[in-house]
Amino acid sequence: MAAGYTTFAVLGAGSWGTALAAALVRNEHQVTLWGRDAGAMQALAANHENTRYLPGIRLPEALRCTARIEDALTNRDAVIVAVPTSAFRTILKTLRARAPGVPLVWACKGLEAGSGKFMHVLVEEELGADASGALISGPTFAAEVARGLPAATSVAAPDLAFATRVAAWFHSESLRAYPNDDLIGVELGGAVKNVLAIAAGIADGLGFGVNSRAALITRGLAEIMRLGEALGARRETLMGLSGLGDLVLTCTDDQSRNRRYGLLLAAGLDGDAALAKIAQAVEGVKTAREICALAANNNVEMPISEQVYKVIYEQHSPRAAVQALLRRELTSE
Repeated sequence: MAAGYTTFAVLGAGSWGTALAAALVRNEHQVTLWGRDAGAMQALAANHENTRYLPGIRLPEALRCTARIEDALTNRDAVIVAVPTSAFRTILKTLRARAPGVPLVWACKGLEAGSGKFMHVLVEEELGADASGALISGPTFAAEVARGLPAATSVAAPDLAFATRVAAWFHSESLRAYPNDDLIGVELGGAVKNVLAIAAGIADGLGFGVNSRAALITRGLAEIMRLGEALGARRETLMGLSGLGDLVLTCTDDQSRNRRYGLLLAAGLDGDAALAKIAQAVEGVKTAREICALAANNNVEMPISEQVYKVIYEQHSPRAAVQALLRRELTSE
């Protein structure tokens, strides 16, 4: 247990927020989980199960639940935010009003729609450049973390000492948390892998086989590395848990919502129907637009990400997107 930081609010009662809250409780911290749906939070508190997002998984009885955000934020030593990126700025405004100066950890993977800003930029804009903040990101499916199965993740902050302190809150025999001060690298890996997972789902849904998937993952990693170099990310970060690790996980297992979205597109569903069927946030959909804009602004080629964008926003057929990649001119690896 990290001395001085024992009482947490976890904002966002989806699968990941619930899993992180459970991990903290198992480390003997006091945790209040907040969600918007009062009925769902009452049921979660009574039954110790998040039946919508993590059905069948027993949660610690010591986990407290509320639908009143002011209750969650009262007398908290730190706040964990696990909401979709689309809601992150709104939550930050609430923190500025109700919990000024309280250390923050976010678990959002993506860029702000419209502005293309990374989450740490939103933190600076809403809470100030001196705000204590860190990101937790890595190859971790929520259901497995909630069950206490072995996993590893990165915790990134510009201040390595703060990242180390945050990592200690989560670190346990089943969840290994590694501190990192390359915030851009960890954010970038967590964002782009969602776009590439859509591509992997499309390729697998079209029946192109595991050779194709391996090639896509490898060339997708090259795209992340090129953009990372342009943005000042460290190569070793992108080859680590939050880069390569998260990319492999998200591209190869159907627990990934982004991969499932790609599978549904390949099966002939349009984007809206695919989103409705998944019924949870699919971060790669909006991130595809922002990543392609970011790449263009930095003169970085990201052909796989560009084809995902065209499928989602320009109504290109999934098969045509794959064919466009195959028709690209031969270049050296």
